[in-house]
Amino acid sequence: MNYPSRLIEDAVSEISRLPGIGKKTALRLALHLLKREEAQTLSLSEALVNMRTKTTYCRKCHNIADDILCNICGNFKRDQTIICVVVDTRDVLAIEATSQYRGLYHVLGGIISPLEGIGPADLKIDSLLARVDPEGSEETDKVQEIILALSPTMEGDTTAFYLQKKLKPTGVKVSTIARGVPIGGDLEYADEITLGRSIVSRVAYD
Repeated sequence: MNYPSRLIEDAVSEISRLPGIGKKTALRLALHLLKREEAQTLSLSEALVNMRTKTTYCRKCHNIADDILCNICGNFKRDQTIICVVVDTRDVLAIEATSQYRGLYHVLGGIISPLEGIGPADLKIDSLLARVDPEGSEETDKVQEIILALSPTMEGDTTAFYLQKKLKPTGVKVSTIARGVPIGGDLEYADEITLGRSIVSRVAYD
């Protein structure tokens, strides 16, 4: 593609690096930004720079934060006795969107994946164990339950199994999110593992 300007070409090149955005979409976005008021485009640029340079991580749960503690760990109205373990901030956002959970979180920062060279030492596991330890914990109340909210993949199950082994000596209750057929889904389209787990983990009909 022949661009009318090297500046446009550079902008398209950078925008197209974003996931799910091809060259054509990047060009439309670049031209759109060019036509906007200069102040609006500069405001966007400033917001992106601030996000990249000023964003920090919660010292307790490792979620994205603006301060030492994220807004969830800093909210003492949350249930301090339950910690939901997730892979990254996207999982926190997904669970928060349900408005069904009022406990705390712990972001691992990944999952155990030998093929990608990611082992337990690369994850935020030691800090999770420290939160459960009554002597080393900073929690205002003793943690009573750990919920493992990890994706039902081989890597996710491997990580969950490892965490369960590490947490067992602490005596804390370890649970996992339910897995089954989604609402509105047809059984014929469910994979065998999901359907099998749904049968095994069946609940009483109320």
